Amino acid sequence: MKKPFINFIVLLLVIAANTAGFAQKLITKTGSIKFQASTPSYEEVAAENKSVSAVLEQSTGDFAALVLIKGFRFKVALMEEHFNENYMESEKFSKATLKGKIEDFDSSKITSTAKNFTLKGDLTIHGKTRPVTVIVKVSKAENGVNAVGSFEVKPEDFDIEIPSLVRKKISDKIKISYNFLLVK
Repeated sequence: MKKPFINFIVLLLVIAANTAGFAQKLITKTGSIKFQASTPSYEEVAAENKSVSAVLEQSTGDFAALVLIKGFRFKVALMEEHFNENYMESEKFSKATLKGKIEDFDSSKITSTAKNFTLKGDLTIHGKTRPVTVIVKVSKAENGVNAVGSFEVKPEDFDIEIPSLVRKKISDKIKISYNFLLVK
């Protein structure tokens, strides 16, 4: 087995083991992350990954998410190949993570109406870690919560090189949208 896959399995086992003893943790293994990097007049540059793992510790607001880069699916297979081989170098940088804390999180005040919270943490993409502040819209769901939102990143902030030949076809800012149904 490949090392990144083993790391992913170990993370899931740790999440599962920690979740078993604490009803305060909510998890998902089927979260969704989409990104949009299109520019007007050119072919759509967008992908989605529907197998994102995430965990929320309700008592502290601690949050962590992990996405395997090779799990992103594009409409065009060649675009997916270029994404993995040329831009994200997914053999070398197999995952992206977000680890942080949702400020002033109080699960007792969560209702079916989405409430905005601020998540401050570290986003790691392409082996490079940057601090981020993200707005998370949280609402009550059966057995847990929904956490949705979006934010933008710049490829150069994560040392992702875009060749000049295709530079005009890819947005300067990549919009990342996420949707997690976190349950007990």
